[in-house]
Amino acid sequence: MRVLVIGSGAREHALVLAASGDPTVTALACAPGNAGTAAVAEQLGVEAADPEAVAGLAKSWQADLVVVGPEVPLVAGVADAVRKAGIACFGPSAAAARIEGSKAFAKDVMSAANVPTARCEVVDNPARLDAALSRFGPTWVVKDDGLAAGKGVVVTTDYDVARKHAIMLLDGGHPVLLESFLDGPEASLFCFVDGNTVVPLLPAQDFKRVGDDDAGPNTGGMGAYAPLPWAPENLVDELVETVVQPVADELVNRGAPFSGLLYAGLALTSDGPQVIEFNCRFGDPETQVVLALLRTPIAGLMHATATGKLAEHPPLEWAAGAAVTVVIAADGYPGKPHTGDVITGAELEGVLHAGTRRRDDGAVVSSGGRVLSVVGTGKTLKSARKHAYETVEKVHLAGSHHRTDIALKAANGEVGAPAAKQRA
Repeated sequence: MRVLVIGSGAREHALVLAASGDPTVTALACAPGNAGTAAVAEQLGVEAADPEAVAGLAKSWQADLVVVGPEVPLVAGVADAVRKAGIACFGPSAAAARIEGSKAFAKDVMSAANVPTARCEVVDNPARLDAALSRFGPTWVVKDDGLAAGKGVVVTTDYDVARKHAIMLLDGGHPVLLESFLDGPEASLFCFVDGNTVVPLLPAQDFKRVGDDDAGPNTGGMGAYAPLPWAPENLVDELVETVVQPVADELVNRGAPFSGLLYAGLALTSDGPQVIEFNCRFGDPETQVVLALLRTPIAGLMHATATGKLAEHPPLEWAAGAAVTVVIAADGYPGKPHTGDVITGAELEGVLHAGTRRRDDGAVVSSGGRVLSVVGTGKTLKSARKHAYETVEKVHLAGSHHRTDIALKAANGEVGAPAAKQRA
Protein backbone atom coordinates (compact mmCIF):
# COMPACT_ATOMS: atom_id res chain seq x y z
CA MET A 1 0.00 0.00 0.00
CA ARG A 2 1.32 3.45 -0.98
CA VAL A 3 0.57 5.92 1.85
CA LEU A 4 0.72 9.71 1.54
CA VAL A 5 0.58 11.73 4.77
CA ILE A 6 -0.40 15.41 4.49
CA GLY A 7 1.08 17.83 7.04
CA SER A 8 4.34 19.00 8.56
CA GLY A 9 4.11 18.71 12.34
CA ALA A 10 5.10 16.27 15.08
CA ARG A 11 1.70 14.60 14.68
CA GLU A 12 2.56 13.81 11.06
CA HIS A 13 6.05 12.62 12.07
CA ALA A 14 4.38 10.24 14.56
CA LEU A 15 1.95 9.03 11.88
CA VAL A 16 4.76 8.48 9.38
CA LEU A 17 6.84 6.57 11.93
CA ALA A 18 3.88 4.38 12.85
CA ALA A 19 3.04 3.72 9.18
CA SER A 20 6.67 2.85 8.43
CA GLY A 21 6.32 -0.13 10.78
CA ASP A 22 3.21 -1.46 9.03
CA PRO A 23 4.19 -4.45 6.84
CA THR A 24 1.45 -3.62 4.32
CA VAL A 25 3.08 -0.26 3.47
CA THR A 26 5.25 -0.48 0.35
CA ALA A 27 5.86 3.26 -0.18
CA LEU A 28 5.55 6.21 2.18
CA ALA A 29 5.55 9.96 1.50
CA CYS A 30 4.88 13.11 3.52
CA ALA A 31 3.87 16.47 2.08
CA PRO A 32 5.20 18.98 2.82
CA GLY A 33 6.84 17.23 5.80
CA ASN A 34 9.79 18.43 7.88
CA ALA A 35 13.40 17.53 8.65
CA GLY A 36 12.27 14.57 10.75
CA THR A 37 9.79 13.01 8.34
CA ALA A 38 12.48 13.20 5.63
CA ALA A 39 14.38 10.44 7.43
CA VAL A 40 11.56 7.89 7.01
CA ALA A 41 9.44 9.07 4.07
CA GLU A 42 9.76 10.63 0.65
CA GLN A 43 9.27 14.39 0.89
CA LEU A 44 6.83 16.00 -1.56
CA GLY A 45 5.92 19.65 -1.99
CA VAL A 46 2.29 20.71 -1.74
CA GLU A 47 0.05 23.45 -0.38
CA ALA A 48 -1.67 21.29 2.23
CA ALA A 49 -4.86 23.40 2.40
CA ASP A 50 -5.42 23.36 -1.39
CA PRO A 51 -7.86 20.51 -2.13
CA GLU A 52 -7.10 20.27 -5.85
CA ALA A 53 -3.34 20.42 -5.27
CA VAL A 54 -3.45 17.58 -2.73
CA ALA A 55 -5.74 15.48 -4.93
CA GLY A 56 -3.45 16.08 -7.91
CA LEU A 57 -0.40 15.06 -5.91
CA ALA A 58 -2.15 11.92 -4.66
CA LYS A 59 -2.98 10.92 -8.23
CA SER A 60 0.47 11.64 -9.66
CA TRP A 61 2.19 9.79 -6.80
CA GLN A 62 -0.33 6.93 -7.22
CA ALA A 63 -1.31 6.88 -3.56
CA ASP A 64 -3.52 4.06 -2.28
CA LEU A 65 -4.30 5.95 0.94
CA VAL A 66 -4.07 9.64 1.81
CA VAL A 67 -3.91 10.55 5.51
CA VAL A 68 -4.73 14.21 6.23
CA GLY A 69 -3.16 15.30 9.51
CA PRO A 70 -4.09 18.96 10.19
CA GLU A 71 -7.55 20.47 10.65
CA VAL A 72 -7.25 23.37 8.18
CA PRO A 73 -7.04 21.12 5.07
CA LEU A 74 -9.93 18.99 6.34
CA VAL A 75 -12.18 21.99 6.94
CA ALA A 76 -11.17 23.25 3.47
CA GLY A 77 -12.41 20.03 1.83
CA VAL A 78 -9.14 18.23 1.02
CA ALA A 79 -10.61 14.82 1.90
CA ASP A 80 -13.57 15.44 -0.43
CA ALA A 81 -11.24 16.26 -3.33
CA VAL A 82 -9.09 13.17 -2.72
CA ARG A 83 -12.12 10.88 -2.62
CA LYS A 84 -13.51 12.52 -5.76
CA ALA A 85 -10.22 11.55 -7.44
CA GLY A 86 -10.96 7.92 -6.56
CA ILE A 87 -8.40 7.55 -3.78
CA ALA A 88 -9.13 6.34 -0.24
CA CYS A 89 -8.71 9.14 2.30
CA PHE A 90 -8.41 9.02 6.07
CA GLY A 91 -10.11 12.22 7.17
CA PRO A 92 -13.66 13.57 7.28
CA SER A 93 -15.51 15.53 4.61
CA ALA A 94 -15.72 19.30 4.93
CA ALA A 95 -19.31 18.87 6.10
CA ALA A 96 -18.30 16.54 8.93
CA ALA A 97 -15.15 18.55 9.75
CA ARG A 98 -17.42 21.41 10.84
CA ILE A 99 -17.48 19.59 14.18
CA GLU A 100 -14.12 21.36 14.71
CA GLY A 101 -14.38 24.18 12.18
CA SER A 102 -17.38 25.77 13.93
CA LYS A 103 -17.82 25.50 17.68
CA ALA A 104 -21.40 26.72 17.29
CA PHE A 105 -22.09 23.83 14.89
CA ALA A 106 -20.51 21.39 17.35
CA LYS A 107 -22.73 22.72 20.14
CA ASP A 108 -25.80 22.26 17.93
CA VAL A 109 -24.81 18.67 17.16
CA MET A 110 -24.23 17.94 20.85
CA SER A 111 -27.56 19.46 21.77
CA ALA A 112 -29.38 17.30 19.23
CA ALA A 113 -27.49 14.21 20.41
CA ASN A 114 -28.08 14.96 24.13
CA VAL A 115 -24.33 15.03 24.78
CA PRO A 116 -23.30 16.77 28.02
CA THR A 117 -21.33 19.97 27.45
CA ALA A 118 -20.83 23.43 28.93
CA ARG A 119 -23.59 26.05 28.69
CA CYS A 120 -22.67 28.48 25.92
CA GLU A 121 -23.64 31.62 24.07
CA VAL A 122 -22.40 32.92 20.70
CA VAL A 123 -21.74 36.67 20.44
CA ASP A 124 -21.21 38.22 17.01
CA ASN A 125 -21.76 41.88 17.86
CA PRO A 126 -19.67 43.97 20.33
CA ALA A 127 -22.86 45.72 21.45
CA ARG A 128 -24.10 42.43 22.94
CA LEU A 129 -20.83 41.46 24.60
CA ASP A 130 -21.12 43.04 28.07
CA ALA A 131 -24.60 41.68 28.68
CA ALA A 132 -23.48 38.24 27.57
CA LEU A 133 -20.35 38.31 29.77
CA SER A 134 -22.55 39.18 32.76
CA ARG A 135 -24.32 35.84 32.31
CA PHE A 136 -21.04 33.93 32.82
CA GLY A 137 -18.20 33.92 35.34
CA PRO A 138 -16.64 34.31 37.84
CA THR A 139 -14.37 32.14 35.67
CA TRP A 140 -14.85 33.17 32.04
CA VAL A 141 -14.16 30.86 29.08
CA VAL A 142 -13.86 32.89 25.85
CA LYS A 143 -13.30 31.06 22.56
CA ASP A 144 -12.84 31.87 18.89
CA ASP A 145 -15.76 30.16 17.14
CA GLY A 146 -13.48 29.05 14.29
CA LEU A 147 -10.06 27.41 13.98
CA ALA A 148 -7.35 29.00 16.10
CA ALA A 149 -4.60 26.35 16.36
CA GLY A 150 -5.36 25.80 20.05
CA LYS A 151 -4.59 29.41 20.93
CA GLY A 152 -8.00 31.06 20.51
CA VAL A 153 -9.16 30.27 24.05
CA VAL A 154 -8.81 32.36 27.19
CA VAL A 155 -9.83 30.98 30.59
CA THR A 156 -9.63 33.66 33.27
CA THR A 157 -11.12 34.95 36.53
CA ASP A 158 -10.37 38.52 35.37
CA TYR A 159 -13.38 40.13 33.67
CA ASP A 160 -11.21 42.70 31.87
CA VAL A 161 -8.96 39.99 30.40
CA ALA A 162 -12.00 38.06 29.18
CA ARG A 163 -13.53 41.16 27.62
CA LYS A 164 -10.27 42.23 25.96
CA HIS A 165 -9.86 38.81 24.30
CA ALA A 166 -13.49 38.83 23.13
CA ILE A 167 -13.15 42.33 21.65
CA MET A 168 -9.95 41.30 19.85
CA LEU A 169 -11.76 38.36 18.26
CA LEU A 170 -14.80 40.42 17.30
CA ASP A 171 -12.63 43.19 15.83
CA GLY A 172 -11.00 40.51 13.67
CA GLY A 173 -14.38 39.43 12.33
CA HIS A 174 -14.54 36.26 14.46
CA PRO A 175 -17.71 35.37 16.39
CA VAL A 176 -17.05 34.66 20.08
CA LEU A 177 -18.23 31.63 22.02
CA LEU A 178 -18.72 32.14 25.77
CA GLU A 179 -18.90 29.00 27.89
CA SER A 180 -19.48 28.11 31.51
CA PHE A 181 -16.36 26.84 33.26
CA LEU A 182 -16.09 23.09 33.82
CA ASP A 183 -14.35 21.72 36.93
CA GLY A 184 -12.30 18.53 37.11
CA PRO A 185 -9.31 17.13 35.20
CA GLU A 186 -9.32 17.11 31.42
CA ALA A 187 -8.93 14.09 29.16
CA SER A 188 -8.61 13.50 25.44
CA LEU A 189 -10.20 10.50 23.74
CA PHE A 190 -9.36 9.62 20.12
CA CYS A 191 -11.77 7.38 18.25
CA PHE A 192 -11.59 5.88 14.79
CA VAL A 193 -15.03 6.53 13.34
CA ASP A 194 -16.59 5.10 10.18
CA GLY A 195 -20.18 6.31 10.02
CA ASN A 196 -21.89 4.60 12.96
CA THR A 197 -18.86 2.47 13.88
CA VAL A 198 -16.68 3.80 16.72
CA VAL A 199 -13.36 2.26 17.87
CA PRO A 200 -11.72 4.10 20.78
CA LEU A 201 -8.00 4.47 21.45
CA LEU A 202 -6.32 4.96 24.83
CA PRO A 203 -7.32 8.12 26.70
CA ALA A 204 -4.64 10.78 27.17
CA GLN A 205 -4.18 14.11 28.91
CA ASP A 206 -2.48 17.14 27.41
CA PHE A 207 -1.15 20.39 28.87
CA LYS A 208 -2.29 23.54 27.08
CA ARG A 209 -0.73 26.37 29.07
CA VAL A 210 2.82 27.41 28.34
CA GLY A 211 4.29 27.24 31.84
CA ASP A 212 4.63 24.84 34.77
CA ASP A 213 1.59 24.56 37.05
CA ASP A 214 -0.57 25.75 34.14
CA ALA A 215 0.81 29.28 34.18
CA GLY A 216 0.65 31.63 31.21
CA PRO A 217 -1.37 31.66 27.99
CA ASN A 218 -2.79 28.72 26.06
CA THR A 219 -0.69 27.05 23.40
CA GLY A 220 -1.21 24.30 20.86
CA GLY A 221 -0.07 21.89 23.58
CA MET A 222 3.14 21.60 25.61
CA GLY A 223 3.06 17.89 26.43
CA ALA A 224 0.88 14.86 27.07
CA TYR A 225 0.78 11.40 28.62
CA ALA A 226 -1.15 8.16 28.20
CA PRO A 227 -2.87 6.17 29.53
CA LEU A 228 -4.56 7.80 32.57
CA PRO A 229 -3.69 5.81 35.73
CA TRP A 230 -6.24 7.78 37.73
CA ALA A 231 -9.21 7.23 35.39
CA PRO A 232 -12.13 4.96 36.32
CA GLU A 233 -11.86 1.53 34.70
CA ASN A 234 -15.02 2.01 32.65
CA LEU A 235 -14.20 5.58 31.52
CA VAL A 236 -13.62 4.81 27.83
CA ASP A 237 -16.78 2.71 27.54
CA GLU A 238 -18.77 5.48 29.23
CA LEU A 239 -17.35 8.17 26.93
CA VAL A 240 -18.07 6.15 23.79
CA GLU A 241 -21.63 5.45 24.93
CA THR A 242 -22.54 8.95 26.13
CA VAL A 243 -20.41 11.20 23.92
CA VAL A 244 -18.76 9.82 20.80
CA GLN A 245 -21.35 7.33 19.57
CA PRO A 246 -24.27 9.80 19.86
CA VAL A 247 -22.31 12.46 17.94
CA ALA A 248 -21.27 9.97 15.24
CA ASP A 249 -24.90 8.87 14.89
CA GLU A 250 -26.13 12.48 14.74
CA LEU A 251 -23.68 13.32 11.95
CA VAL A 252 -24.97 10.30 10.00
CA ASN A 253 -28.53 11.53 10.57
CA ARG A 254 -27.54 14.94 9.16
CA GLY A 255 -26.16 13.42 5.99
CA ALA A 256 -22.56 14.19 6.98
CA PRO A 257 -21.19 10.86 8.24
CA PHE A 258 -17.80 11.12 9.89
CA SER A 259 -14.91 9.08 8.49
CA GLY A 260 -11.54 9.39 10.16
CA LEU A 261 -10.35 10.33 13.65
CA LEU A 262 -12.84 12.04 15.96
CA TYR A 263 -11.23 13.58 19.02
CA ALA A 264 -13.26 14.47 22.10
CA GLY A 265 -11.71 16.90 24.59
CA LEU A 266 -13.45 16.41 27.92
CA ALA A 267 -13.67 17.68 31.47
CA LEU A 268 -14.34 14.93 34.01
CA THR A 269 -16.55 16.98 36.33
CA SER A 270 -18.42 16.23 39.52
CA ASP A 271 -21.53 16.04 37.33
CA GLY A 272 -19.90 13.46 35.06
CA PRO A 273 -17.91 13.82 31.81
CA GLN A 274 -18.69 16.92 29.73
CA VAL A 275 -17.36 17.87 26.32
CA ILE A 276 -15.04 20.87 26.01
CA GLU A 277 -14.52 20.51 22.26
CA PHE A 278 -14.40 18.11 19.33
CA ASN A 279 -11.55 17.93 16.84
CA CYS A 280 -11.80 16.30 13.42
CA ARG A 281 -8.28 14.82 13.44
CA PHE A 282 -5.51 13.41 15.60
CA GLY A 283 -4.56 15.88 18.32
CA ASP A 284 -1.03 17.14 18.84
CA PRO A 285 0.72 16.30 21.22
CA GLU A 286 -1.56 13.45 22.35
CA THR A 287 -0.96 11.55 19.09
CA GLN A 288 2.71 11.23 19.98
CA VAL A 289 1.97 9.28 23.18
CA VAL A 290 -1.02 7.26 21.99
CA LEU A 291 0.73 5.98 18.85
CA ALA A 292 3.84 5.15 20.89
CA LEU A 293 1.74 2.51 22.67
CA LEU A 294 -0.36 1.24 19.73
CA ARG A 295 0.81 -2.15 18.44
CA THR A 296 -1.89 -2.66 15.80
CA PRO A 297 -0.49 -1.74 12.33
CA ILE A 298 -1.89 1.73 11.78
CA ALA A 299 -1.98 1.94 7.98
CA GLY A 300 -4.32 -1.04 7.74
CA LEU A 301 -6.50 0.45 10.48
CA MET A 302 -6.73 3.81 8.72
CA HIS A 303 -7.40 2.14 5.36
CA ALA A 304 -10.24 0.10 6.89
CA THR A 305 -11.72 3.32 8.27
CA ALA A 306 -11.34 5.15 4.96
CA THR A 307 -12.98 2.34 2.97
CA GLY A 308 -15.96 1.70 5.24
CA LYS A 309 -14.61 -1.55 6.73
CA LEU A 310 -13.76 -0.46 10.27
CA ALA A 311 -16.42 -2.75 11.74
CA GLU A 312 -14.57 -5.73 10.26
CA HIS A 313 -11.18 -4.79 11.72
CA PRO A 314 -9.75 -6.98 14.53
CA PRO A 315 -9.59 -5.53 18.07
CA LEU A 316 -6.73 -3.13 18.74
CA GLU A 317 -3.56 -4.27 20.51
CA TRP A 318 -1.60 -2.10 22.95
CA ALA A 319 1.80 -2.19 24.59
CA ALA A 320 1.87 -2.34 28.37
CA GLY A 321 3.15 0.68 30.25
CA ALA A 322 2.94 4.41 29.59
CA ALA A 323 4.21 7.18 27.32
CA VAL A 324 5.02 10.84 27.97
CA THR A 325 5.82 13.58 25.46
CA VAL A 326 7.44 16.92 26.26
CA VAL A 327 7.25 19.74 23.71
CA ILE A 328 10.36 21.89 23.18
CA ALA A 329 9.24 25.33 22.01
CA ALA A 330 11.18 28.17 20.41
CA ASP A 331 12.04 31.40 22.17
CA GLY A 332 9.00 33.70 21.99
CA TYR A 333 6.33 30.99 21.67
CA PRO A 334 3.30 31.18 21.97
CA GLY A 335 3.91 34.69 20.65
CA LYS A 336 6.10 35.23 17.59
CA PRO A 337 8.77 32.50 17.74
CA HIS A 338 12.44 32.99 16.93
CA THR A 339 13.35 30.74 14.00
CA GLY A 340 16.47 29.67 12.12
CA ASP A 341 18.39 28.43 15.19
CA VAL A 342 20.48 25.27 14.91
CA ILE A 343 19.19 22.23 16.81
CA THR A 344 21.47 19.49 18.16
CA GLY A 345 20.12 16.14 19.32
CA ALA A 346 17.17 16.28 16.92
CA GLU A 347 18.13 12.90 15.45
CA LEU A 348 17.84 11.04 18.79
CA GLU A 349 15.34 8.21 19.11
CA GLY A 350 12.03 9.46 20.49
CA VAL A 351 12.51 13.00 19.14
CA LEU A 352 9.70 13.95 16.75
CA HIS A 353 10.00 17.03 14.58
CA ALA A 354 7.37 19.77 14.22
CA GLY A 355 8.82 23.18 13.39
CA THR A 356 12.06 22.12 11.73
CA ARG A 357 13.78 22.29 8.36
CA ARG A 358 17.14 21.20 7.02
CA ARG A 359 19.44 23.98 5.86
CA ASP A 360 21.48 23.74 2.66
CA ASP A 361 24.56 22.94 4.73
CA GLY A 362 22.75 19.96 6.31
CA ALA A 363 22.05 21.52 9.71
CA VAL A 364 18.58 21.08 11.23
CA VAL A 365 17.14 24.44 12.28
CA SER A 366 13.95 25.67 13.91
CA SER A 367 11.15 26.91 11.67
CA GLY A 368 8.14 27.26 13.98
CA GLY A 369 6.88 27.70 17.52
CA ARG A 370 6.56 24.14 18.75
CA VAL A 371 9.83 22.75 17.42
CA LEU A 372 10.14 19.20 18.76
CA SER A 373 8.14 16.60 20.70
CA VAL A 374 10.28 14.31 22.85
CA VAL A 375 8.62 10.96 23.63
CA GLY A 376 9.57 8.63 26.46
CA THR A 377 8.07 5.24 27.26
CA GLY A 378 8.32 2.99 30.29
CA LYS A 379 6.63 0.32 32.38
CA THR A 380 5.18 3.07 34.59
CA LEU A 381 4.32 6.71 34.15
CA LYS A 382 7.27 7.66 36.38
CA SER A 383 9.73 5.71 34.23
CA ALA A 384 8.22 7.13 31.04
CA ARG A 385 8.67 10.67 32.44
CA LYS A 386 12.27 9.89 33.35
CA HIS A 387 12.94 8.58 29.84
CA ALA A 388 11.39 11.64 28.19
CA TYR A 389 13.20 14.24 30.31
CA GLU A 390 16.54 12.44 30.00
CA THR A 391 16.20 12.81 26.23
CA VAL A 392 15.12 16.46 26.54
CA GLU A 393 18.40 17.18 28.33
CA LYS A 394 20.33 15.86 25.31
CA VAL A 395 18.61 18.28 22.91
CA HIS A 396 19.84 21.85 22.50
CA LEU A 397 18.06 24.78 20.89
CA ALA A 398 19.15 28.28 21.88
CA GLY A 399 16.49 30.13 23.89
CA SER A 400 14.07 27.21 23.86
CA HIS A 401 11.71 26.39 26.71
CA HIS A 402 9.66 23.41 27.88
CA ARG A 403 7.48 22.48 30.82
CA THR A 404 9.14 20.42 33.55
CA ASP A 405 5.92 19.09 35.08
CA ILE A 406 4.33 17.04 32.27
CA ALA A 407 2.54 14.05 33.91
CA LEU A 408 4.18 14.84 37.26
CA LYS A 409 1.00 15.04 39.34
CA ALA A 410 -0.44 11.94 37.68
CA ALA A 411 2.78 10.00 38.31
CA ASN A 412 2.67 11.07 41.97
CA GLY A 413 -0.98 10.02 42.35
CA GLU A 414 -2.18 13.62 42.76
CA VAL A 415 -4.82 13.57 39.97
CA GLY A 416 -8.28 12.10 40.21
CA ALA A 417 -11.74 12.54 38.80
CA PRO A 418 -13.97 14.46 41.25
CA ALA A 419 -16.46 12.48 43.26
CA ALA A 420 -19.92 12.45 41.73
CA LYS A 421 -22.39 14.78 43.42
CA GLN A 422 -25.15 13.10 45.35
CA ARG A 423 -28.49 13.62 43.72
CA ALA A 424 -31.69 14.04 45.63
